[in-house]
Amino acid sequence: QVQLVESWGGLVQAGASLRLSCTASARTFGSYGMAWFRQAPGKEREFVTAISWNGGNTYYQDSVKGRFTISRDNAKNTVYLQMNKLSPEDTAVYYCAMNRRAYTTAGVTPISEYNYWGQGTQVTVAS
Repeated sequence: QVQLVESWGGLVQAGASLRLSCTASARTFGSYGMAWFRQAPGKEREFVTAISWNGGNTYYQDSVKGRFTISRDNAKNTVYLQMNKLSPEDTAVYYCAMNRRAYTTAGVTPISEYNYWGQGTQVTVAS
């Protein structure tokens, strides 16, 4: 069983930055693509960004392109989400997730393709 633990959410003002991290318990972390999803109140969970198993490819939802950056450090079993120029529309619980298949590219967006999830971390952006 893989455990994913997110951290470093919080309350910030519009225009500010936050860097989320997600650490995995699996020694096979470096073989799996990772993604960040988010869920705003009253809305469905949505794809935000993903990164391939080796960090060579990334993929972003249009609304976060140019503002968010996903990265990973396989030596630390950790994936990061750098979020800049935050707006109130980014307010949500953010979840990291591990792809169910090894050695996938970054363009994997369906929730069903991810079988391990973190507990989520709240990001609130005040206007």
